[in-house]
Amino acid sequence: MRHPLLPAASLYVITDGPRPDLAEAAAAALRGGAALLQYRDKTTDTTRRLAEARLLLNLCTEAGALFVVNDDVDLALACGARAVHLGADDADLATARRRLGTDAVIGVSCYDDLERAQRLAAAGADYLAFGAFYPSPTKPLARRADIGLLRASAEFGLPRVAIGGINPDNATPLIEAGADYLAVVSEVFGQPDPCEAARRFGSLFPASAKVSA
Repeated sequence: MRHPLLPAASLYVITDGPRPDLAEAAAAALRGGAALLQYRDKTTDTTRRLAEARLLLNLCTEAGALFVVNDDVDLALACGARAVHLGADDADLATARRRLGTDAVIGVSCYDDLERAQRLAAAGADYLAFGAFYPSPTKPLARRADIGLLRASAEFGLPRVAIGGINPDNATPLIEAGADYLAVVSEVFGQPDPCEAARRFGSLFPASAKVSA
């Protein structure tokens, strides 16, 4: 089942760390049709990160997109975010659910591990992310996932995210295999025009699944 806060199949953009034009780039990606935006910043500057998270949350609210905090339940609580994404080294799902509440969206990284996906789906995750499917400039050493994971994980009944080296030219097989969301970093935030870069993904999704930009 799809959590009511999760949009229909669409583009899922992930920020690329501290940058002076973060707000402008994020707003451009949202104008381009991104329906989910994840704030990913691994630095320890808590004051700046909280200010940026609040700013991005406001941008997403205005755009009708879902704002997701990467890895940090404390930050999600502090800024008022309704969604968090957890990796293998982050807070466990049960703790995050207890702290964020039953209405929060909690997504999880499953990498190339179908058993992990099954376990986290049973534990109450709201979406499952697999990858990297292609060589990733953001995480060049990331474990590689087989596209068959997207098909095999359909039985868990949750939306699936594909990530890792995805661009408009190689994304279609992932959607056909069952990916609901295409998660990208550099293919949007590393481009001169994040709005146009995001728009290039829009035509890849079935017309019935598109979210209006």
